[in-house]
Amino acid sequence: MPTPPTPGYSPNQDVQYDASRKADELRSAMKGFGTNESVLIRTLAHLPAVEIACLKSTYYQRHHRSLEKDIESETSRYFEDCLLSILRGPLQEDVYALNKALKGAGTRESWLNDVLVGRSNADMHAIKHAYKATYNRDLEQDVRGDLSAKTERLFMMILSGTRQEDSAPVIPQAVDADVVELHRATEAKAGAEQLTVCSILSNRSDGHIRAVALAYEAKYRRSLEKVIISEFSGHMEKTLVDMVRCGTDRAMRDAERLEECMRGPGTKDELLVARVVQLHWNSQHMMQVKGAYRVKYGRELVSRVRGETSGDYERCLVAMIE
Repeated sequence: MPTPPTPGYSPNQDVQYDASRKADELRSAMKGFGTNESVLIRTLAHLPAVEIACLKSTYYQRHHRSLEKDIESETSRYFEDCLLSILRGPLQEDVYALNKALKGAGTRESWLNDVLVGRSNADMHAIKHAYKATYNRDLEQDVRGDLSAKTERLFMMILSGTRQEDSAPVIPQAVDADVVELHRATEAKAGAEQLTVCSILSNRSDGHIRAVALAYEAKYRRSLEKVIISEFSGHMEKTLVDMVRCGTDRAMRDAERLEECMRGPGTKDELLVARVVQLHWNSQHMMQVKGAYRVKYGRELVSRVRGETSGDYERCLVAMIE
């Protein structure tokens, strides 16, 4: 049974409701001299993805103004980025991030991986369709133009949207066959058969990958992730490790991605905004990420974010995390 699109990835999921009070509160918060940023945060930070379209259309109908344009004129910098990312909704935010990753010289590998790795087939097809509708360009062609050689081949496999569905049963014999094949293609020989590894990991469900990783370590006494790190390099290594982590412990992977934005001198604010917004759509998963962060780093995610950010930008990120 195919996995349905995530909330916010199909227009059929959008709900119609009476958004007039929220629309009026937002307009009042931005009308006249000064802006009531607390109202913007309170109204938007926990807005479900399926309610965004209705709120934006209600705002326009009642006030004959674009909610996004008003936010742009009344806020700035990373606080503005937070609010606009929310108002795009998860699907259009993914499309926006992909365009950001692919335009100009070089590829922003983290942005590309954040959007494309570990996605369901339904979400992948929705992303490709929305990218085409937004930019009148084919996502596969744009990715192909930015990547090269076997990394390009890997991303074509990912973009095909033909991986095992999450509902597919994990078959022990198939797991064992993948374990043996992954070992044969990596540690058992000099020089990895890269495309064999890419094909297996890009076509299997998260549940199957989890089972493969556990069986691999039990059989060969070495973690699959460490094997990939030793046999691969660069963008391909990061992508394959990401795929394994999506299967073995997605919450821990996401906790580490957030810490990566804040580690060292200077905060990677654009990436931090994108990652917090992406995670906040699923409150249950966000709870798991906070728990994983606590286990890994011995402190609360919210206190870490507070220490790295300030002002309305800080308050908006904290509201999404809490």
